[in-house]
Parts: sequence; C-alpha cells; structure tokens
Amino acid sequence: MGLLDNIRMAFASLWANKMRAVLTMLGIIIGIGSVIAIVTVGDSLTGSISDSMQSLGAGNITVSLSQKSSDDDGEAVMMEGVSIRMFGPSRPADEDLLTDDMIAEYRRAFGDRVAAVSRSESLGSGTVTQKSTSLNVNITGADLDYPAAEGLEITNGRFLNQNDLDGRKKVCVVTDEFAEKLFGERTDPIGKSFEAAVNGKVYTFYIVGVTPYDDGGAVAMFGSDVSYPVYIPLTTAKKLAGSAAGYQSFTVVGSSAGENAQFLSDTESFFASYYTRNQSWTVRASSMESMMSTVTEMISTVQLAIAAIAAISLLVGGIGVMNIMMVSITERTREIGTRKALGAPGYAIRLQFITESVVICLIGGVIGIVLGVILGAWGASLLGYAAKPSLLAVTASVGFSMAIGVFFGSYPASKAAKLDPIEALRYE
Repeated sequence: MGLLDNIRMAFASLWANKMRAVLTMLGIIIGIGSVIAIVTVGDSLTGSISDSMQSLGAGNITVSLSQKSSDDDGEAVMMEGVSIRMFGPSRPADEDLLTDDMIAEYRRAFGDRVAAVSRSESLGSGTVTQKSTSLNVNITGADLDYPAAEGLEITNGRFLNQNDLDGRKKVCVVTDEFAEKLFGERTDPIGKSFEAAVNGKVYTFYIVGVTPYDDGGAVAMFGSDVSYPVYIPLTTAKKLAGSAAGYQSFTVVGSSAGENAQFLSDTESFFASYYTRNQSWTVRASSMESMMSTVTEMISTVQLAIAAIAAISLLVGGIGVMNIMMVSITERTREIGTRKALGAPGYAIRLQFITESVVICLIGGVIGIVLGVILGAWGASLLGYAAKPSLLAVTASVGFSMAIGVFFGSYPASKAAKLDPIEALRYE
C-alpha cells in the first residue's frame, strides 16, 4: 500500500467516526487557533505602533531634562537607569530650563546634521462648545518646525508662520474631523472662530489651517470621548499659560537617519555640558526608534507568554489523539491481523496509523489556523488596527500539527505493528 492509499483509508476511518474525529481534533483546533489569534493581534499591534512611530519620525530625538539622583549626603550623583532625585525639586526652576540660546548654539555647532528643532508647549485640555456640539480639545503651542517633527500635513489653508509667533496671535490649526463636527461638512473652516474653555478660562481662536485627523485607534479603544488636537503659536501658548521662557523638552530631527545612534549621543553630550555644575538636573536624549524597540520587545514577550499558555492545549490535544488511536487499534485488531497474515510488513502497519494520526492533526490544524486568523482579525479590528496575519506562524502551525501527529501517533502505530497476527485474528 502506498501513501495515497493510507491517506484514503485515514479519511474513510474519520468519516466512519465523524463525531469522535471532531472531538479528537478539538484540542488541536483550540490550541492552534489560540496561538494564531494571539500572534495576529500582537503583530497587528506591533505593526500599527511601528507605522505610527514612523509617521512621527522614528529617527527623531527627544531632548529633555532629567533629575539627578542623590546619595545619602544629599549630593547629586548620576546613577545609570535612575532619573528621580530623592532630595530636591521635582520640577525644574526657570533657570534650569533649556533655552532658545542653547538651541541656537546647538544648531550652529551641528550645522547640516540638524534638519529641524521643534519646541512645543501644552496649554492644556479643554472643551469647545458650539450650539449643541461639544468637543474635547488638547491645545498645543507649536513652532515653525513642528510639522517636520510630528509629520503634520496641511490639507487646507496654512500652518502657523513667523508673523503668528511674533505677534502672539490667537490663530490655530485644527483637524478636519474637528472642523466637520463643529461647523458641518460643507463649510470651509478657514477664517472661522471658536471659543475654548481651558483651565477655567475662555479663549477665542481663529482657524488658519486644517490637518488630517488620525486617532491612532483611540476611538476604537476608548469610544467617542477623545480629544482633538488644536495647534496655536508657541509664543501665544506661553503667554496664555504664563510659562517661563525655557523648555523642559523639545524634538530634534536629524538630517541623516544612518547616524542616529551617534547623533543622539552627540546631542545628549552637547546639552548635558550646560548642566555639569547643576546639582539637580541634567539632560537626556532618547529616540522614537529606541522606544519602538522597547515597546516591540514588551509586546513580543507578552505574546510569547500567552501563546505558551495557549499551546498547553496542543499537548492535551496530542494526548487525546494518542488515546483515540489506541482505541482505534483495539477496534481494528482483526483488520491488522488479516493484513499481517497476508504478508503486510510491520512498517506498512506503522505507516498506516501514523498517517491517520497526522491527517487528524493536520485537519485540526488547518481549521485552527482559519479560526485563529478570523479571531485575530476581529480582535485587531476591535482595537482599531489593521489585521496582519503572520505567514511564519501559519506555516509553523501546519508543520507543528504534522509533528504532533507523528509524535503522538508513533506509540499507537508501533503497538499495532507489533501485534501477533495469530492473536490478532483470534481477537473478539
């Protein structure tokens, strides 16, 4: 008998015991399906985060103040990985802030290596109410380099200009979805105004530009109660907030992504040199690239842990396959004895039952893969991400299903091959 004959016999046996076959496959289906679903959701989440960070500029560097730690005597010392000072101010004083002069000197020193330096200031979260519409907003003061650092695209009107910053004008750039909800789809929002209540104060802003709205999956995850970004001149935000002239952080866009690691190190060293005598604060530089790597590692670890737990059901399913194959051999003892009496070698008997075991696991694996991809896509859509099934996981699942069939089918098949034909023919 050839392999095709064994496969046909395996399907015939499964068809004759349909319910038993389905119950046997259940553990394999659940195990494979769970692993594929988890991997699909994890890969979709990782891919979406990666895409979002790339759109924001994965190579961008964030330069920020970081607290020095203290020893028992209260003297400031630096400890790797520690950025919280046990004794001392929790917020920098005005004289500790990064300044425009430092940034200007940095741009002169680094020349063409710096494409943009974006500074921003949060005015705070507030509410915009117009007739029966009430929208949450997050108002941010931005400078001219903000679009380059954050990947903002203007689809209508313009972004903030130097005249807006110099005059501390109350103009703004809003998102298209915010404008549609506030003024209606057919209304051009350029030149229109709205009032925003922020921190107990009401401010009037005039719209000069519109940018596309990207919720990053927030609506899917948190519902409709999200805040729309509103961008106003940095100088206006500082004036309204009564903020100091300096900054706790800002973003640097490098000209060449290839030298990001060295560029990051050089940037940190440059600004840290201003704080060598500062007892409380120093400067740290970090990139979206490193953050993305950390987030990806965290997701992969969680993914692996959950998948390992789900894979336990594969072990249970494999034991179930072995159990059913033992039952099948007992039921077909006379058939085995007849074949051996007619001259069938032991390896042919062994191959017959291993093939049947592999077919059971393979069918269960394929059903599990389809179910896992469907559940993974559904889970990813609930989180607001595009489903990205892993071809590697699907291929590995097919191979793993076959391996389970061979491993857990080997003992029953070996037992069948060793049956004495005379005893088998006498079996009732």
